[in-house]
Amino acid sequence: MADLKVNEIRIPDLIVDGRRLETATTFDVVNPATGRVFAQAPLASRDDLDTAVAAARRAFPEWARTPIDERAAAVLEIAQAIEAEREPLARLLSAEQGKPIHGGAAGEIMGALVWARATAKLRPVVETVRDDDTALVQVHRKPLGVVGSITPWNHPVMIAVWHIMPALIAGNTIVVKPSSYTPLSTLRLVEIANAHLPPGVLNSVAGEGGLGRAIAEHPGIDKIVFTGSTPTGRSIMASGSANLKRLTLELGGNDAAIVLPDADIDAIAPKIFAKSFGNSGQTCAALKRLYVHESLHDQLAGRLSALAREARLGPGDDPASQFGPVQNRAQFDFVCELADDARANGGRFLVGGQPLAGDGYFFPLSIVVDVSDGTRVVDEEQFGPILPIIRYSDPEDALARANANENGLGGSIWSSDIDAATAMAQRLECGTAWVNDHATISPDAPFGGAKQSGIGAEFGLHGLDEYMQLQTLRIGRG
Repeated sequence: MADLKVNEIRIPDLIVDGRRLETATTFDVVNPATGRVFAQAPLASRDDLDTAVAAARRAFPEWARTPIDERAAAVLEIAQAIEAEREPLARLLSAEQGKPIHGGAAGEIMGALVWARATAKLRPVVETVRDDDTALVQVHRKPLGVVGSITPWNHPVMIAVWHIMPALIAGNTIVVKPSSYTPLSTLRLVEIANAHLPPGVLNSVAGEGGLGRAIAEHPGIDKIVFTGSTPTGRSIMASGSANLKRLTLELGGNDAAIVLPDADIDAIAPKIFAKSFGNSGQTCAALKRLYVHESLHDQLAGRLSALAREARLGPGDDPASQFGPVQNRAQFDFVCELADDARANGGRFLVGGQPLAGDGYFFPLSIVVDVSDGTRVVDEEQFGPILPIIRYSDPEDALARANANENGLGGSIWSSDIDAATAMAQRLECGTAWVNDHATISPDAPFGGAKQSGIGAEFGLHGLDEYMQLQTLRIGRG
């Protein structure tokens, strides 16, 4: 792939009712590798949002009546069009998000294609509850109406696909608002998709401040799907209560992993490293708290530290870069704050622990030991490249500490005894439990959080159900 130059960037438009929407003003988009503004994105007003919702409502009846095989064919056409533009889309994604073009951004685009194509195969189930001489009773699934999608800055193309494609298959129309930190690649995705959809089926707005709250409150929106922080999810839930919006909330995670004393360090160290630091730790389901038995603690901490020292950080357009910056200044400052607090409370960084000098929001991959529960870097989701390693002696105590956190997105057990690890994994209080793995997801298996990590599920038929309303049909006989 060629490097992205600032003067090569075409700013994507907002698309409403199948047409470009003119906006009166714009807002800044910052390249996190430099910390400087590199583009201006169109800023939608509340009136623009009303226009987008009205377009989606007009388009809904016809799209809902469109046979599902035709809707699926449109999704497959969208996937084909994304694939045709995967290289410029990856460069645009890298410029605004920071992840390396080669691997990170390109991998996200290819993952989005896998999800879109898998989602196109889904078909809602019609359940027959009763079929006898007196009645036929069936449970059908029908589209909800207008879906409001609010996407985050860590995976702006992939997560938009997670929201949009099942909504389309289910027969809903959509208004999507990307994060104001990373609006461009999502807006471009909507542009690409609109060439294969009727006007008004998929609309985009973008902005700062209260636009997300306005979507949550809007009486013309029937469902919100949101990926992001738990506090914002609570706010959306409160704002959406006025018209009892359906909600799918995939919220914060502070995933714990427990390494049992019989684990094979040689086998697990590279996997734990990859699952902790992918996307520079900016993944909801990343491994964020590592509980290691005292007999293995020092060895595993040393192996992970060596891998972190070898990692190449740099701007996304440098082919040598393996890891990019923290995406935005606020998150960068938060990661620095957690590192400072860990040191102040006796934490010892085996590698990293201080921001890098120079431009951009670069924080090195960091391993901190001599910390435990009660320290902020353990108790709070870092969402950045710091991994705390917590020593333990009793596996039951480690399990209790893993479960004590208010979050419950995912968790994992690492062991050479698969049966024992599986039994312990099933006692983790989280939406997904892994054995000798972490953060691996697939489009056919539901993914969602327990406790404060969210409501509902994504992916597969369980995820498709989130975009549909049950309707019981009773046909009397005799």
